Amino acid sequence: MDLKEAILQRRSIRNYLDQAVPKEMIHELIQAAIWAPSGSNAQPWAFSVIEDREELERLSEEIKAFLLQNIDNMPNLQQYRKTLANPAYRIFYNAPCLLTIYAKYQSGPNAVGDCYIASQNVMLAAHAMGLGSCFCGFALHYLNLPDVKKRYGVAEENQAVAPVMLGYPAVIPPPPQRREPEIIFWK
Repeated sequence: MDLKEAILQRRSIRNYLDQAVPKEMIHELIQAAIWAPSGSNAQPWAFSVIEDREELERLSEEIKAFLLQNIDNMPNLQQYRKTLANPAYRIFYNAPCLLTIYAKYQSGPNAVGDCYIASQNVMLAAHAMGLGSCFCGFALHYLNLPDVKKRYGVAEENQAVAPVMLGYPAVIPPPPQRREPEIIFWK
């Protein structure tokens, strides 16, 4: 698969098979992440992996409860109130793996942006390997709470930037429509 094909065919997967991702593949995805460009070659990333199904389920429930408790202060999440209140809804869509990329702030001024770039490497590499992926924005606020960082042994100064679900896709959605690019200027 060439790069253009991977970019055009990759989808956010929200339905996964009940099949573990081999550890070798997860290591390969982390290797893809660390080859992302970074400002001043700071390489400001650190990673966590959760494969334990019970832990992912518990985390999903905790995140839903946290978001519902704080949703009035999060105007951009208002539209998800009903979804988050649904007991059957799973934040991670039953994915067997959550790979989170953390920005290490002591590593440079562009740490967050660099980690987003690394997450795109992960998602494109996952697609090329036959895996599905989905960025989980719902998890960000919760993963950055001091108590949650402490529970997982994450340094206080590190910031969760890119929680990425990984697994074998049960369903691959059709491509979404794209608007024409808005080019503000071209000199």
